[in-house]
Amino acid sequence: MASYILTETIDTVRRITLNRPDKLNAWNAEMRDMLIEALKEAEADDAIRAVVLTGAGDRAFGAGQDLNESKTFDANRAEEWMGEWKVLYSQLRSLSKPIIAALNGVAAGSAFQVALLCDLRVAHPGVLMGQPEIKSGIPTVTGNWVMRELIGLARTIDLTLTGRMLDADEAKEFGLISRLVEADAVQDAALDLARELGAHPPVAMRLNRQRIAEVTQASFDETMSSGVRIQVEAYGTGEPQAEMEKFFEARRKRS
Repeated sequence: MASYILTETIDTVRRITLNRPDKLNAWNAEMRDMLIEALKEAEADDAIRAVVLTGAGDRAFGAGQDLNESKTFDANRAEEWMGEWKVLYSQLRSLSKPIIAALNGVAAGSAFQVALLCDLRVAHPGVLMGQPEIKSGIPTVTGNWVMRELIGLARTIDLTLTGRMLDADEAKEFGLISRLVEADAVQDAALDLARELGAHPPVAMRLNRQRIAEVTQASFDETMSSGVRIQVEAYGTGEPQAEMEKFFEARRKRS
């Protein structure tokens, strides 16, 4: 099996890299499972005090769901798919150690959501962030939830229904980028921030992250339950599959 996730230890920081650069680090099931395991390993290692999550290459943190995979889904697979995302999102939310996203390029769709589930985000001026799922016929469920928690309902409606991408300045204005640095400084800035957070007392850090998760747990649970219903209905109509096929056909014509 290909190594879709790379890990390295830098001082007390575990850097985890999404490693499908030829696919703009788009998710497939194997990559998602590997990320869950990497997070579990970081959690279990007492020497690790913080995590940096980034993407391979210089084009993307992550392009979201690999449409080559999801275009084959039916309603039953869509239900399983939501369960897989719940495992990953729960793992991110339950970690006792701070997580910094080092955004080295585009963060779209579910990769955008994963970045927002990190505690802080370091980015450069060329980064684009957003929730373009509607353009592929995929309803936004977890995206609505995590955006609303961070930027409010009005902005969530804007990004959900238009599918537009935010440039770094607007994302910073929205509060979605915590630190904006030059492109060649993103990794070092993220590591420095991870070391800073990791140096705080670990019990207080664990309890702070735990409490942040607790105050959003009811809405998270409702979202994941509703997500099953919504994605089953969407994929049952065949609309997402048809829209994704249109995307690939247009790309074939351009090549």
